[in-house]
Amino acid sequence: MPPCLYDPVHDEEAPVVYADPMARFTVAPEARRLAALRCPVGHDLHSTVTTGGDGFSLCAHVRVRWLTDDQVRVSVACWAVSTDFARYVGGRPPTDGEYRLAPDGTARPDEGFTERVTDRLAACLNALDAPHPERDGHLAITVPAAELVPAG
Repeated sequence: MPPCLYDPVHDEEAPVVYADPMARFTVAPEARRLAALRCPVGHDLHSTVTTGGDGFSLCAHVRVRWLTDDQVRVSVACWAVSTDFARYVGGRPPTDGEYRLAPDGTARPDEGFTERVTDRLAACLNALDAPHPERDGHLAITVPAAELVPAG
C-alpha cells in the first residue's frame, strides 16, 4: 500500500491527538456495547470499529471476554487506513480488506498505536492490570465488570 501524505499514527502528536479520543469515544463505547450482550464466561464477542479523519480512518478490533461475573477482558488491536484522495485518483482506493484483520482481511495491527490506545483505555476503564500482549497482536486488559455494564 502506498504511504499517505500524512501518517496520523506515527506523527509526534498522535499519542495525544488520536489515541485518547480513539480509546474514550470509539473503543470504550464498543467494549461496553459488547459486554452488555453478556455472553457466557470464556466466550468472546468482537467487532471492528472505525473513526475517520481527513485522509485516513483509524480502526480498532475490540474483543470482550467475561472472565468471571465481575471481571471482563478487553482486547484491542488498532491500525490506520489511508483514505487520501491521491489513492482514489491513482486508482487504488481502500479495499474492504484493509478495514478487517486477517484472516478476514489484510490489515495488520500497528503495535505502537495499539499500545497508546490501550494505555488510555486502561485508564478510562480503571483496568485491574497493565496492558499485556496476546498472540494475535491484540493488547488485553482486565476490567471490573461495573466499568462496562451498569449494575441493575
